[in-house]
This record gives sequence, structure tokens and C-alpha cells, in this order.
Amino acid sequence: MAERALRGARLGAQSFEDERGVEMAPRREIEYVLADGRTFTVTMADEAEVPYEWEDPKTGLIGRYAEGNEPEKKEEKPVRTHWDMLLERRSEDELEEILSERLELLRSGEIGPPHLHRRGKKKSA
Repeated sequence: MAERALRGARLGAQSFEDERGVEMAPRREIEYVLADGRTFTVTMADEAEVPYEWEDPKTGLIGRYAEGNEPEKKEEKPVRTHWDMLLERRSEDELEEILSERLELLRSGEIGPPHLHRRGKKKSA
């Protein structure tokens, strides 16, 4: 067996690297205030953008950044439905006309799945 074998070293569960020569990124402590007045801190990188709200890891309540101003609310666009988009392209009269044409074709058997076509009864000999 090789002399360099690692016996009893729980491979994968332990790191053999040391922290000598490793320079940590600059950080800062950000303070958040809960609604009841309690505070908690979160460590973030110096260049990180600080969010206005953060969830307290102990209680799960939302805290607000102690030194920040509340961000302005963005104006949200109303949700457009499929019907709204369809009405941008056609009027209701046009849609009624198209519907009646398609129903007529479907009933005559020119379009649609074959099992829906109405056929006359076959006469048995």
C-alpha cells in the first residue's frame, strides 16, 4: 500500500486546507428593525446592494433596513388577458361572424376530428 494513503480521514467530510494566505472579502453589518422594535443584523459584502426588507432568521418576521428610506412603489401595468389581446385585433362583430362560419364548417364535416362528423346511417344488406 502506498505511504501517502489517507487512512481514517473521513474523505469528503473534512477539508485539509488551512486559511493562511486567504483574504476575506470586505463586509459590513446591516441592521434591520422589526415592527415590534427588536433589531437583528445581517452580514453582507461591502459592494452588495442592501435590500430594504429582510426576513429575520430567528422569527421569520420581515424587518426593514434601519438606515434606509422606503423605496418608491413602481407603477404596475394591469394584467392583460387573452380576451383583451384578441379585442385589440378584432371587434366583437367580427368574432361573432368568424365563430358562426367555423361552426357551420364543423357541422358540415369539412373541418374537425373525423369522429365528430355526422354521417348518414349505413344500410346493412
